[in-house]
Amino acid sequence: MKFLLQRLAFYLVTAWAAITINFLIPRLMPGDPVQALMARFQGQLDTSAIDSLKALFGLDEKQSIWEQYTDYWAHLFHGDLGLSFTFFPTPVSEVIAQSLPWTLALVGITTLISFLLGTGLGVFAGWRRGSWMDSLLPVTTFISSIPYFWLGLIAIWLFATKWGLFPADGGYDNWLVPAFDWPFISSALYHGVLPGLTIVLSAVAGWILGMRNMMVTVSSEDYVMVAQAKGLSERRVMFGYAARNAVLPNISGFALSLGFIVGGTLLVEMVFSYPGIGYQLFQGVGAKDYPLMQGIFLIITLSVLAANLLADILYMLLDPRTRREA
Repeated sequence: MKFLLQRLAFYLVTAWAAITINFLIPRLMPGDPVQALMARFQGQLDTSAIDSLKALFGLDEKQSIWEQYTDYWAHLFHGDLGLSFTFFPTPVSEVIAQSLPWTLALVGITTLISFLLGTGLGVFAGWRRGSWMDSLLPVTTFISSIPYFWLGLIAIWLFATKWGLFPADGGYDNWLVPAFDWPFISSALYHGVLPGLTIVLSAVAGWILGMRNMMVTVSSEDYVMVAQAKGLSERRVMFGYAARNAVLPNISGFALSLGFIVGGTLLVEMVFSYPGIGYQLFQGVGAKDYPLMQGIFLIITLSVLAANLLADILYMLLDPRTRREA
């Protein structure tokens, strides 16, 4: 319990620092976001509205930096992340709420598939090292070394342009209205095949290689040989003794991957024009949409911290040494 409380305190302090930095960065950047917004809507917004817009975006020059900071925290506690410049006057929270489910569905499912598939194959490859499974490692490693965007372009050219099996971009058919019905869900699944396949192929090799190497190391430990000497079944020794300890580094990596799920795979979403949060971040950067960038960075940061806390809890449950130290 002491270990968990210490880690929780650490993450709370880190979250405060991340939120504070997130508040300061747009105010330290050159340029005026309000003027950029006025230029974007030239002729549609009255210049007399500049002061009102600055107050609306928390940049009121009549307020001190401390007052702006306390107002920023007050808005955060109410779930107010400001208004998006790109989708003005839509609140940032609504923009994120619309795009986040797409990223969670695509990157979340593919990350889980990559982890389970890669870890499972890595367990068998490490336990039966020198078998035919080792011949898969160079192939998977070569595929994972190909950049996301290049692999995505290859998939589009091969499966969408040449063979016409899958759509090249978008999250669903344009003529459909998003709803929880089978036509929309089937269209979303159909459009998610290519970007999902790209993510799985790029990520699975890392899980296989990491788990295989740990299994090779753990297999020579004394407690594994003692378990074999006791006459325990190979399956029990492999999973209950070797894999349980070898999986700890993968658990940590998986928790970090869960955190980055919220950020999406930016390049994949850009290549496929997939309506996830990574694609929204790309649009926000291009439009100098500071509130949207702030909101997305904040969500990503808090997700990574929560994922790290989850990794610490899993370590405590899987590794008795951690509980003794606690």
